[in-house]
Amino acid sequence: MVLIWGSAMAPAQTILPDPVEGVENEMGTQEGLEAWISDFRPRALAAGIPAATFDAAMRGVEFNARVVERDRNQNEFTKTVWDYLDTAVSEDRVALGIKAVKKHRALLERIEAEYGVEKEIVAAVWGLESAYGTYRGDLPVLGSLATLAYEGRRGAFFEAELIAALRIVDGGHVESFTGSWAGASGHTQFMPSSWEKFAVDFDGDGKRNLWGEDPADALASTANYLRHWGWTTGQPWGLEVRLPEGFDYDQTTERVVKPVADWQALGVRTAAGGDLPDHGPGSILLPGGHRGAAFLIFPNFQVIEKYNTADAYIIGIGHLADRIRGGPPIASGWPRELRALTLDERRELQDRLGRAGFDPGGVDGRMGPKTIAAVKAFQKARGLVPDGYPSLEVLTLLR
Repeated sequence: MVLIWGSAMAPAQTILPDPVEGVENEMGTQEGLEAWISDFRPRALAAGIPAATFDAAMRGVEFNARVVERDRNQNEFTKTVWDYLDTAVSEDRVALGIKAVKKHRALLERIEAEYGVEKEIVAAVWGLESAYGTYRGDLPVLGSLATLAYEGRRGAFFEAELIAALRIVDGGHVESFTGSWAGASGHTQFMPSSWEKFAVDFDGDGKRNLWGEDPADALASTANYLRHWGWTTGQPWGLEVRLPEGFDYDQTTERVVKPVADWQALGVRTAAGGDLPDHGPGSILLPGGHRGAAFLIFPNFQVIEKYNTADAYIIGIGHLADRIRGGPPIASGWPRELRALTLDERRELQDRLGRAGFDPGGVDGRMGPKTIAAVKAFQKARGLVPDGYPSLEVLTLLR
């Protein structure tokens, strides 16, 4: 989703069911939400939301504990990369993507010409976010955003998004404001603030409509968003590569950026064994550890990251685009016998890394660059392959 998914095929990020009346747990309560809304009202009015709009829009907003649970357990962060890709780049999703590009080729080619973002990338975002427009989410956007703002883990962020959503309502831009668990909506799941900044009227009807059956505005808005963040036309997001025997795994991080010629000199080759194409400086990424696929990633990888920060999501978008274009599946295998760490285990891993003298950058359960660097340092100290993969083996050794 922009920061901020029918057919039988659901989106890669599953939409939660409607709220269940009376659901209450440690995540919050309906009464707590209503008290928060009363406290929030002056701030919304101070931000320019008319009182009548606020009162009408927020009347009857319900707390949804499952929205909070979904926020704490996002698939891109809690699944192994191979499990995520099995769904994100399934054969069905690839086939439907090829069909969608064929059906909307003229539109997508006009968007590509206008914004410089390849049609397959735009289609891949569409496919991963809403199954090509067939599953756009049915949760009330205002309810999801209010729940998450009240819950407080990222309260300031979601409160700002709720104010932006109320501006959309006040402007009469959408009739049925429904979307995903996080308040993203439309064909390509824009957050409200992203609609304000990046949505475009591509079909020329005077509206920036991301929610209707016609996907033109949504797809063009996605291309506009990616262009804003620096998309380079003709540059791949990345490509699968083969690493040589004895490769220095300390080099496998986004923080190490080398010209392609340097990677070539170190023995890195394409998955098929050929010379590396030169698309500028890049980094080697091992999303599944040294026993999984390796990728040489380019700056467009970081552009997709603006849509969603999870490596699994970024690879999902890039690889889906490649498959829609006619490219092959990922050639390397994955260590499928490994399981993903639970949230509690990821937090324990970070805590124990810190106690052992390897700074993970905090204890939040997110396996970001600092945590990966800490895992690498620990692995190196213990004589293991320093691939940075946060496995159960690493956690066990820390206990």
